[in-house]
Amino acid sequence: MASSVIVLGSINTDLVVRGNRLPRPGETVLGDEFFQAAGGKGANQAVAAARLATDPVTFIGAIGDDELGRQALSGLARENMTTDYIKVASSQASGVALIMVDAVGENCISVAPGANHCFLPEDVERVPDEAFAKASVFLACLESPLPTVAAGLRRAKAFGLTTILNPGPASAELVAHEMLADVDVITPNSAEASALSDVVVADRASATAAARQLQQRSALKVIVTLGSAGAMVIEDDSHFVPAVAADSIDTTAAGDAFNGALAVALAEGRSLKQAARMAAIVAGASVSRRGAQPSLPARHELPGSWQAVSG
Repeated sequence: MASSVIVLGSINTDLVVRGNRLPRPGETVLGDEFFQAAGGKGANQAVAAARLATDPVTFIGAIGDDELGRQALSGLARENMTTDYIKVASSQASGVALIMVDAVGENCISVAPGANHCFLPEDVERVPDEAFAKASVFLACLESPLPTVAAGLRRAKAFGLTTILNPGPASAELVAHEMLADVDVITPNSAEASALSDVVVADRASATAAARQLQQRSALKVIVTLGSAGAMVIEDDSHFVPAVAADSIDTTAAGDAFNGALAVALAEGRSLKQAARMAAIVAGASVSRRGAQPSLPARHELPGSWQAVSG
């Protein structure tokens, strides 16, 4: 049985400033430290999956022909993944994310996508059939152009894969986009669920209401992540998944950790509720370390409870 994961998404370099608090509009605040780390929602999700999976993850994305791109590709090649289908866009800079993190680990992020916006549907079509045939789960986010994400989802469904869409950053265009028909599971956070519905998501009840609106548009299963408040899993019925208590240092990659782990757990045959509980454990582990990809745990670093999740 095919059990590997394909991830389609962005590749960025994170430029991070940590400080006591986040600045308000028009305000300058002094930070405590600066560091550079590999990032991008797609790359983070691919690395999260690769560190948990038994079979290599296939990653599809784009970098620029520059030093940041070469550094990113070198780092990804050291993970448990295939990087053969990462495009090098010669005329573009690699993607960069400017990230500010406060004393309790909350963050704000601005992304200059660079080469990620030169990642085209034909780049997805160039990935050989074999890569899709040996996979069981396809995961994508929206830091890549919508037509490219749509091409990936369409191809994945043609091969019978379970498809997961992490709709970040949220796009109002997505609500009416035909590609939702090719999505099995959508995983918005509270802000994204609010943007994709008429509901302001602030708690479990509003998360469920927003999810039900999304389900009216397509036969979706929905997981709304609520940060430290846990997550709601909405299928025909709804289930609450509590967050895992952790000393939060940096939440930058918590959502990506959740999505990568969710993909691996589904590929291993877990139910959606079980997979979400396993993903919550991984997300909890990630917030206790700084940086995006550096924070993502390997399978052997997780508690035994991760593999023992049931129910």
